Amino acid sequence: MTRASVRNTRHAVHLDALEHAYADILASHGYDAVLLYSGQAHTFFADDQQASFAPFGHFLHWVPLPGIQHSWLRIRPGDAPLLRFHAPKDFWHLAPEPPTAAWTHRFAIEPTPETGPPATGGGRVALLGEVEPSLARELGAELNPPALLAALDELRLRKSAYEIDRLRDANRLALAGHRAARDAFEAGGAELDIQLAYLAASRQRESDVPYQNIVGLNAHGGVLHYQHYDLEPPARQLSLLVDAGRRDAGYCADITRTWAGRDADPRFAALIEAVTQLQQSLIDAIAPGVAFPDLHRRMHQQLGELLVDQGLVCCSAAAAVERGMTRAFCPHGLGHSLGLQVHDVGGRRDAKGRYLPPPRQDPALRLTRTLETGMVVTVEPGLYGIPMLLEPLRDTSAGCDIAWDAVASLYEHGGIRIEDNVAVTETGADNLTRET
Repeated sequence: MTRASVRNTRHAVHLDALEHAYADILASHGYDAVLLYSGQAHTFFADDQQASFAPFGHFLHWVPLPGIQHSWLRIRPGDAPLLRFHAPKDFWHLAPEPPTAAWTHRFAIEPTPETGPPATGGGRVALLGEVEPSLARELGAELNPPALLAALDELRLRKSAYEIDRLRDANRLALAGHRAARDAFEAGGAELDIQLAYLAASRQRESDVPYQNIVGLNAHGGVLHYQHYDLEPPARQLSLLVDAGRRDAGYCADITRTWAGRDADPRFAALIEAVTQLQQSLIDAIAPGVAFPDLHRRMHQQLGELLVDQGLVCCSAAAAVERGMTRAFCPHGLGHSLGLQVHDVGGRRDAKGRYLPPPRQDPALRLTRTLETGMVVTVEPGLYGIPMLLEPLRDTSAGCDIAWDAVASLYEHGGIRIEDNVAVTETGADNLTRET
């Protein structure tokens, strides 16, 4: 079979599974049908310009149309899914063409210049998406019922073979961008130059990225969500951290890489290699039945060992964890669920929709589930020189065991994060990033 035919077959299996799952979920919650709204871009206050559009994930779960606004899906078990496709008559903008791909044959497609929903078909109906409550009242539908949303979120947590294919392709495209970013950095580019090289190689507009790319030179790599692009390169080329992704049919890649520059302290390259090895050992530990918070705790244990081995602290690894040193060097969680959203749904709920809080000492951990086959997660340990977090340790007992000269060098270099996207298989892990 050709690659395209395999993709079409897997998409058909994916849609079969969705139809059966929606029928079961709707029946168990007492609904006859559900309307899913794709969403619309928002206009800025007191302006006529719009923010970038992001579609509703549950709409996108059915149809690979990430750019389609004002469209609707009606799912009524026993009937073909109805796609009410917004196709305005417009000479100001290029009007979208109704889809014709293989998956469309199982949908009833209703192109229309109108923005309103299709008829509900009667019975008890749920309306999901960002819509006005008045529309739900007009239709006699229930707007975003929490229990139903939680059940559909849970459905998205485990990815089909089709979805993993899409995530794999998103990784392949994103990696082309990362290679170009590294090359631009080595050529002496500024942060904006590196960003533009990434976008060109990954073949996307800035408005299409799944999240705002982080491109941090030197100390900027220690700002976890660094949001600027300097126009001029720094005088010294110490380091580059790039956290950047790509979408494929709505599915997100989320990859981070760190490189040492020509003026870097030799210890920094050794730290990058050590964090990379730590990350790979954590991926090797992924399997069904492994609790992600346990992997997060293992990250801190191994960070303690890394800090000792690399001469950043002079206490035991266990003491570095117990006394809060590792969390000052790495304040974020090990990773999160990944799919149609970068921080995909369901990461902090159990299978029944009940809240699963993060550990008290790790409030930033976004995934608190036990791993299951089909889940896709990021694995992204880090090691940073963030003065706001480390300097307060000077006046504590822990401060006596920190090699402050080495830490000062880390401040200049910002920090290190290495992030891959990993699918949980029946026997372990499939690294969607490294295999490409």
